[in-house]
Amino acid sequence: MNETFYKILPSGIKIVHRMSTSPVVYTGIMAGAGTRDERSEENGMAHYIEHCVFKGCLHRTAQALRPLSARQIINRIEGIGGEINAYTTKEETTFYAAAPRQCYRRTLELIADMVFRPTFPKEETEKELGVILDEIESYNDSPSELIYDDFEGLVFEGNTLALPILGSRKTLRAISRKPETAQAWIRRHYSPARMVVFSQGAIPFAEVVRTVESILGEAAMESTPAPPPRITPTQGTPHTLTYRKHTHQAHIMLGGRAYEIGNKNQLGMYLLNNILGGGSLSSRLNLNLREKKGWVYTVESQYTPLSDTGYWNIYFACEPGNKERCLEQCLRETERLRNESLSSAQLQRALKQLRGQMAVAAENQENNVLAMAKQMLYHDHAPTWQEVFAKVEQTSPRQLQDIAREVLGENNQWQLLYE
Repeated sequence: MNETFYKILPSGIKIVHRMSTSPVVYTGIMAGAGTRDERSEENGMAHYIEHCVFKGCLHRTAQALRPLSARQIINRIEGIGGEINAYTTKEETTFYAAAPRQCYRRTLELIADMVFRPTFPKEETEKELGVILDEIESYNDSPSELIYDDFEGLVFEGNTLALPILGSRKTLRAISRKPETAQAWIRRHYSPARMVVFSQGAIPFAEVVRTVESILGEAAMESTPAPPPRITPTQGTPHTLTYRKHTHQAHIMLGGRAYEIGNKNQLGMYLLNNILGGGSLSSRLNLNLREKKGWVYTVESQYTPLSDTGYWNIYFACEPGNKERCLEQCLRETERLRNESLSSAQLQRALKQLRGQMAVAAENQENNVLAMAKQMLYHDHAPTWQEVFAKVEQTSPRQLQDIAREVLGENNQWQLLYE
């Protein structure tokens, strides 16, 4: 089981389906349109749309199109015991649901109605605007989350990748006053060529294809212009920026540009990041700053590849009096990876750990299907975690050191401080 099937429709829409024995089916639509596709005056549009398509849409019946209210949208999924959700990133907007296998068609129909035929009813979207504005304030009250947005703004300054996903009060109020602008944005950016319909469950692939074609065929074949091209950010000059936040802790982030999706060094960078400060207590940063020194509660590193660029970062929060020595230790660990090649034994331990992490993560079916959709969006293929690990396993200590010298160098380190 767990076979993966692919198809690209004449409209350009991609289909990816993974067979499983589960009685639950996950299905959804991923559109390759996100915050970076916005103009500065419409910042927050992608996220606004993600919220507001839940407020009303048109549903096609055998007789005609009929409106669905926000309550009816929720009930069509929750009434059968399913769950529906959505999220926005810098490059994608995704709508998906989990439901009993026998309700697959009903579930995908609803998601397609929301994506292709939203109505943006004024009364409901005005209420949802208040929800989004409250989300912004909640975010502003959380420096450990806000610092990621500010850091992206620093590293990608001058490019739309620097725009925050949530937008601002000013831009969102302007957007909400003219619902037709959201409709126009969808028509401009939700291009079939940048769209993936994904599913996972005990459904034959032939049934999946027939269902997708019957539900999306008409909507997807409507005339849709090619979305505006994205502008790749130019390489800026690393520098340090300090904000006075008057928080109890100091929050610090440092990092810089990294490899794009599909780069030959992408998987090596994932492994290197896992060694440095990935999701384990045994990462070098956690062992050094927390376990040995007790200077921080949280320290982590991340690598985020994007379609044409990427970035890496280290984040930690500490008592203000410890920030300089914590920062010094972080810089020392990046220098160590640049200057000291891993031994064969160290590399094998790192690979063994990563393999286990990937196997455990693969038990999360929701994360699996979303990762599969993203792979299909950019590669027209969605390898299993075993296939991915087989490629990671080919990484040598010399390659890791070369990646560290290229990406973790002092000439590629921006610093952002909340004090």
